[in-house]
Amino acid sequence: MADNTPTGPVELGAQMDYAEHEGTYKLFIKLSKYGTLFCVALMVAMAFGFFAPAGFFSSAVLFLVLVAVGGFLLRDLPTHIS
Repeated sequence: MADNTPTGPVELGAQMDYAEHEGTYKLFIKLSKYGTLFCVALMVAMAFGFFAPAGFFSSAVLFLVLVAVGGFLLRDLPTHIS
């Protein structure tokens, strides 16, 4: 019997939307950066709230300060290696 399994790509000659790929990549990197910032700031603020006698409100203020400073520092970080 003849072997009829395809050996090439499904869409021969299809043009790739590289602009859309680049936009998706940039969004993924941005979400990764700020998601990591959020998690680190939350962990630091939780540890501060646990060990400091001031408690919840001081750790909430620390969390907001860390997110603001981290967001300022991360906004100009390059999203790709040239």
